[in-house]
Amino acid sequence: MTIQGRAAGPCEDIGLKQLRCVIAKQRLRESLNKSAKERLRLFLEVFDKDDDVLVVINADPDALAAAQAVKRLLRYRVKNVVIGYPNEVRRLSNLAMVDLLKIQAERLQNLKVGDFSKKIIVDSQPTHLPSFENIQFDAVIDHHPVTTEWTARYIDIRPDYGATASMLVEYLRAADLKPSVALATALFYAIKVDTNNFEKRATLSDVISFRYLFKIANQNLVRKIELSEMRLSELNYFRIALTDMKVSKNRAYVHVGRVRNPDILVMIADFLKQVDKIAWVIVSGIHGERLVVIFRCDGYKKNAGKMAAKIFGNDGSAGGHRQAARAEVPCKNLGLESQEFTTRTLKKMITKHM
Repeated sequence: MTIQGRAAGPCEDIGLKQLRCVIAKQRLRESLNKSAKERLRLFLEVFDKDDDVLVVINADPDALAAAQAVKRLLRYRVKNVVIGYPNEVRRLSNLAMVDLLKIQAERLQNLKVGDFSKKIIVDSQPTHLPSFENIQFDAVIDHHPVTTEWTARYIDIRPDYGATASMLVEYLRAADLKPSVALATALFYAIKVDTNNFEKRATLSDVISFRYLFKIANQNLVRKIELSEMRLSELNYFRIALTDMKVSKNRAYVHVGRVRNPDILVMIADFLKQVDKIAWVIVSGIHGERLVVIFRCDGYKKNAGKMAAKIFGNDGSAGGHRQAARAEVPCKNLGLESQEFTTRTLKKMITKHM
């Protein structure tokens, strides 16, 4: 849960920040105690039949599936629902998911946000990306760790859940809405991805949602999506990673330079975390004018989300879960030109905090 306010300045009374934190935690506890029926009722109360609704996501499997579920919940309750995303979808498995499951979504840059009477963000929070920060959201549904400095009329954040898709299954079941095969397949695949086939932290609720969807989802489509993973041209980034990688004290560091899509950094990080005796993987690249850093660890006595926030939180957006995290920082905030950033630079920056 979150509260509204501005970022604290250096002279701000520390008691005010502590008060905000207390209020935020209290609201989170209140949210977690609600039943599925109660959450559904409060969520639907946000909307009127004449509303044009924009569902904003950072497009990945969990976000796409959750947005589709929100669209199903509101189908006959509002005038129109549109899904918008700021990032370019280039990862083959994500493109296959969109294509095979006929998911309709538009680039946020091509939409006039002001034309929509209600705005929802799912599988993310307003402070996660700069493109979200100027949007006043009416509802937030997410499973990532709680951030502050924003507010919304309806908020449902459950950081213990493995996937936002699991949360949306509960909404659908509370509404007595059986998902179509396409929607069930999207939600099923999203839970598989975000829990890494339940190798990552998850709850019994994730398992219950997964089991419920198993009987409805098309497993052949799931396999088709999973097998669509990488382009031939992207193998070059793996060559760079394996050549430039530096390993020290069970930590692997690599900067691969400019990338067309930051998804390749995630693929490299997930690949390297399988290496024996590697406890931390930190992979970075330059996308546009921003440094993107992916963190991976085993989550045991380590916290990737806290580490990302500690290192990059003051210069850009950073955070995530215990095992997986991400940071995006404008290069100008680091005082470096993009061509000056190397694997050695990354290693020096990270080890200073570890």
